[in-house]
Amino acid sequence: MANPLCYFSFISILLLFANAKTQYHDFVIQATPVKRLCKTHNTITVNGQFPGPTLEVNNGDTLVINVVNRARYNVTIHWHGVKQIRTAWADGPEFITQCPIRPGGSYTYRFTIQEQEGTLWWHAHSSWLRATVYGALIIHPKEGEFYPFPKPRRETPILLGEWWDANPIDVIRQATRTGAAPNVSDAYTINGQPGDLYRCSSKDTTIVLVDSGETSLLRVINAALNQQLFFTVANHKLTVVGADASYVQPFTTSVLMLGPGQTTDVLITGNQPPARYYMAARAYASAQGAPFDNTTTTAILEYKNTPCAVQGIKINPVFPSLPQFNDTATAAAFTTSFRSPSKVEVPTEIDENLFITVGLGLKNCPRGASSSSCQGPNGTRFAASMNNVSFVLPPNFSILQAHQQGIPGIFSTDFPAVPPVKFDYTGNVIQSLWQPVPGTKVYKLKYGAKVQVVLQGTSIVTGENHPIHLHGYDFYIIAEGFGNFNPQTDTAKFNLVDPPRRNTASLPVNGWSVIRFVADNPGVWLMHCHLDVHITWGLAMSFLVENGVNELESLEDPPVDLPVC
Repeated sequence: MANPLCYFSFISILLLFANAKTQYHDFVIQATPVKRLCKTHNTITVNGQFPGPTLEVNNGDTLVINVVNRARYNVTIHWHGVKQIRTAWADGPEFITQCPIRPGGSYTYRFTIQEQEGTLWWHAHSSWLRATVYGALIIHPKEGEFYPFPKPRRETPILLGEWWDANPIDVIRQATRTGAAPNVSDAYTINGQPGDLYRCSSKDTTIVLVDSGETSLLRVINAALNQQLFFTVANHKLTVVGADASYVQPFTTSVLMLGPGQTTDVLITGNQPPARYYMAARAYASAQGAPFDNTTTTAILEYKNTPCAVQGIKINPVFPSLPQFNDTATAAAFTTSFRSPSKVEVPTEIDENLFITVGLGLKNCPRGASSSSCQGPNGTRFAASMNNVSFVLPPNFSILQAHQQGIPGIFSTDFPAVPPVKFDYTGNVIQSLWQPVPGTKVYKLKYGAKVQVVLQGTSIVTGENHPIHLHGYDFYIIAEGFGNFNPQTDTAKFNLVDPPRRNTASLPVNGWSVIRFVADNPGVWLMHCHLDVHITWGLAMSFLVENGVNELESLEDPPVDLPVC
């Protein structure tokens, strides 16, 4: 007689796969007239929508998304935070895992959501198209499973964005020509709308409706291009329950701080007098002396039973209190509040221990170059680096293709595990250390390696909070702090019990963060600052994770429609 337990397990597996679905979507990249701040721009969008379409899936579902490029720029799409187990070809960063989709071309991204729940997002990963090409990716529990908190009455994505009253591609091209910092944005947005405090914007301000007594889930995403943001709701507390598609121990706060790329799920209860309350977001600007967009975007939380205005008198929403632009203490208090809901398996026996400096730099003006191309500080050009290597994208091949096909000369595997020179990283750094070396270098990892990375901020040019995103993986943030990381004393701060699991870490200004992960996903995985101006300047590196011993530990073959350069 067959073992009934085996039969039960077989039926369970069948049910698991029966519940998983395959979703098909078409993304058409195209120029669309979009009016903001009184002016209409031919804006690059997906399916004519800004922000782009929200994708809602269940844990275990497969997505098949055909991207057609009808714009005049090259494009790729990155599914930010999706682990892409064995499907690195679908990850999306230009010249890392694929060549771009040329104007008139197309490419179909195919991948499965595996053991992830919560809020992620998708965005362009080519030049500065991410300024307008982005949208939410919401992962619900598998059918028959539930949130680890009472089900909210309603759920609302809150996408924080950044708007230029210009073509963002022209903005970065001008900066690249001159070597100077690009112009800062003209507005921030909530779900694509700047809100009441900007010209020509009030009538389209985003409104989020609630009922008295009900609890809603806000899925907050920082899709801004170059700015960490504080976010708050007037007179309401926010209970944080998730971040980067991982659940967390709930904690209550009045303000969030999100770096670009980060997501935070919060519960909000309609427990205030029925009225209208502003949601607001503005910059957390940690770089001393650096220009930034100091405006404030708003949306309105509106109770359905709000009393009507009397005789046409307009009732203004209640305005919240926001932290000061440079309030690092509030930012740090928020980022250090995260914990996993229970004990987790943090890698302890470390195989690869890297120490990576992160920060800005300056390149001397090339011999014979005109002064118009060297408009950075003191006639230089801005740069950025990790371990003094300023990352250069290959011009005519993707690193993953070159690796998979054994094509030499595209990249090298000598990214340094430690800085080439040890120095006072957050102190007064001598000028000779300000100039990074350009290169396309990766760091090789064996399949299954247990990896620790100490990310160390530097004060070169200026210290700044850097949102560091690792593609293809979640990682545990086991500690962070200010100043130079000290292995003799700071290891005592390591949380190896319930650290948060994230895909984007906020590296504190003039500080450090320690992350750990297991290299169990083969492919080439970009790790970079999610301030797009910094990745443009070279603040990135890549891990090359080798195949394991069998097919399930190996990269899938490339799709037949993978774009060619």
